[in-house]
Formats: sequence, structure tokens, C-alpha cells
Amino acid sequence: MNNRSLTRGDGAAIGAALVLLIASFLNFYTLKGCSSDECGAGAWKSELFPLLPSVHLLGLIAAGLFVAARFQPEGRKVLGIGLEQWGAVLAVAAAWDALWSLFNGQEAWELGAGAYLSFIAAAALAAVILLSLRGLPALKAGLLPAPRPQQPQAFGQQPGQPYPGAQQTGQTGYGYPGQQAAQDPSFGGGAPQYGYPQQGQPQQPQPQEQQPAAEFAAFWFAVPVARPLYAEDGSGAPIAELTPGTWYLAVDQHGQALVAQTQDGRRGVLQDTGGIQRG
Repeated sequence: MNNRSLTRGDGAAIGAALVLLIASFLNFYTLKGCSSDECGAGAWKSELFPLLPSVHLLGLIAAGLFVAARFQPEGRKVLGIGLEQWGAVLAVAAAWDALWSLFNGQEAWELGAGAYLSFIAAAALAAVILLSLRGLPALKAGLLPAPRPQQPQAFGQQPGQPYPGAQQTGQTGYGYPGQQAAQDPSFGGGAPQYGYPQQGQPQQPQPQEQQPAAEFAAFWFAVPVARPLYAEDGSGAPIAELTPGTWYLAVDQHGQALVAQTQDGRRGVLQDTGGIQRG
């Protein structure tokens, strides 16, 4: 389970579900004129059945289905309906039941703190799920910040040192001694040595050491608008759609295209990389 696939909407749904669970242990109804804790009845009391399964447990199941959809393959459905849609339907049903439970027809009882808190939590859960399905950017953004990508570094390179094959100003090329070395007595007293060009002779071009290409470093990115992600086999079939407000991991690069990985582990080719935002 990758926690970075969670959105702010998922976090809000989880928070509303926790408040709904806490409200189930508070007094839903209390006797009028009674200040003792024994005068109240919570949702877990059998006398208030089916309040617990129709409001609190239904809301918890709705939040669980909504969040579980983040870790399931895209397009998975139950009875032809996606998990997110199931969560929305059950959340609205829980909020509707919580609303009608506020109308108590018995004069001896009055509403307790659990009744009001249950309705607020159930209504907030339904609103969060519905707004998330509508694509509200504030709720579609990632819950956890994306890590900053590390700068590429050649194998065995120390910080501050140039890449292998890079030339430095003021130093002679690799394998060719400078003027001081040629005039050193240990090199023959300044006489031309074997393999070094003499004055008047054309100089042969020396082979340049080829600098190795820098390795690709994975990084997190977000797209400005919804863009399709195509299969890596080149078939041209889209396998997913990248949406704004969600961070995706770039694992490789093919020319101008990026090989991206979604939150559920699928990989594909993002051909349009214009305007992407790096993490």
C-alpha cells in the first residue's frame, strides 16, 4: 500500500469516519431533566436499533470503500458500480438516516451530543466524497508531499568533483605531458620524445575521451491538465489518465516522452510532457 496515492479528499473522509465512530459512543438520546450519565442511550444500545447499522456502520463502510478504491486497479467494479460510487451512495444514505433520526417523537427524550455529532460527521462524509468525485482540485491534491528528486551523480564521484572525462582549464589533456614535463631532464633534457610532434611537423588529431551520458534520475511530477498514459509496447492504447493535482513518478525517459508510474503501480508512456511540474 502506497500512502502517497492518498489524496486530501481521502484524508477528509477518514477524519469524518473517525468522528462518526466517536459519536456512536456518546449519548444519542437523554431523558429530560436527568443529569446522570445513566439517563442517556447511545447508538450501541439495543433499544435504538437500527440506528447503529443504518448511520454509523454504514458511514464507516462508505469511507472504507472510497479509500480502498485508491489501491485497486482502475476500472474495478462491484455489480457494475465502482468502489468510489458505492462509497458515495452509502455515505448519502447514512447522512439521510442521521437527519431523520434527529426528529424524535417521544416527549420524554431529548437529543444528546451524539445525535448532533453523528449528523454533522455523516453529512461531512457525504459532501467530501461527492466533491471528490466531482474533481474538486483542493480534494484531488496529494495528501503527502512528493519527495524532492536527487541530483544525478556518476558512480564513484565525490561531491565537487567534475564528471569523468570533463576537461579543466589550466590542465593538459589526459595522457599528454605539458611543456614543463617535456623540458624536464628526466624526460630527455627537453629533446623531443617519441610520439610527440616536433616543430614543423603537422600535428595529428588526438582522440577525445567521450564523456559518459548522465544516468536518468527518477522524479515526481504533476500534469497541468488531464493527459493519457499509453502502453509501453507501442500499441498506442491508453492504459490510464493522469489527472492534475496528483503526483506521479517518472522512472525513465524515451526522447521527449516520459515513462510514468501511477499510484497503483501501472507503468506507461506520457507522450505530452509540456508544462509538467516537477516535485
